[in-house]
Amino acid sequence: MVRHLLISKVRGRFLAFEGQIVTGADPLESSVTAKVDLTSIDTGHPQRDDHLRSADFLEIEKYPTLTYRSSALRREGDEFVLDGELTLKGVTRPVPLKVEINGFGPDSYLPDPTSGARVGISARGEIDRTDFGVSFNNPIPGGEGLALGEKVQIFLEIQAALVV
Repeated sequence: MVRHLLISKVRGRFLAFEGQIVTGADPLESSVTAKVDLTSIDTGHPQRDDHLRSADFLEIEKYPTLTYRSSALRREGDEFVLDGELTLKGVTRPVPLKVEINGFGPDSYLPDPTSGARVGISARGEIDRTDFGVSFNNPIPGGEGLALGEKVQIFLEIQAALVV
């Protein structure tokens, strides 16, 4: 049995992305699409970012974007769950996201008063990177096991403009 030894977590973000939220009369009829530019990965360590862009991980020369398309929004107890499909490296898998609506409000801090109101949303989920063909790993020098875990946690903090 191969062990995964987690020494620390690496946090990162993507700096270039776009998305659209379409709300229905019934909020459960809403939908989401998103596209992430994988070349924009930023973990605060340029050498690691370059390695993540390589064929060992994201293979951005061949697969420069990640996409997400929702299929349903449902209640699960007191929470909302957004069911959808994530496509990464040409592989599409279902990925549910737990969603929290943080609130609605005017966009008073922007200089253009016609820019509209905003909604704040938090979402979280998890994927197994090997399900998407991201299987690179290294043995721990002098130790037992592999250096990288397979689970990738997803945290989204979204502020969207309301357009009527």
